[in-house]
Amino acid sequence: MIEYKLGHFEEVVLLTVCVLHENAYGVSIKDEIESRIGKGVSVGALQSALRRMEKKGFLESKEGEETNARGGRRKRYFTITNHGKKALEEAKDLRMELWESIPNVVFNQVP
Repeated sequence: MIEYKLGHFEEVVLLTVCVLHENAYGVSIKDEIESRIGKGVSVGALQSALRRMEKKGFLESKEGEETNARGGRRKRYFTITNHGKKALEEAKDLRMELWESIPNVVFNQVP
């Protein structure tokens, strides 16, 4: 039974936060996702997903130091919570279970 439901984009964002670890903030997350999937990600969609997942308890955030390069604004850094880790583990287990259930003949068929 699926306890922690993730959409595809949410799963990608959570995985990216894990990949970036201590360097996971808006722009770095956006750049990493775009480099891996090969297409653009809107800032609005990403920010909406980050806020939604923080509200669901999958992510936590904290503000970093002020920087002159950002006009005194702070970066908001994201980290995955235990709840988020469980959601990713559940998504991975479901995907693996489905992959392992595919009969060998499916990929060995000639079109």
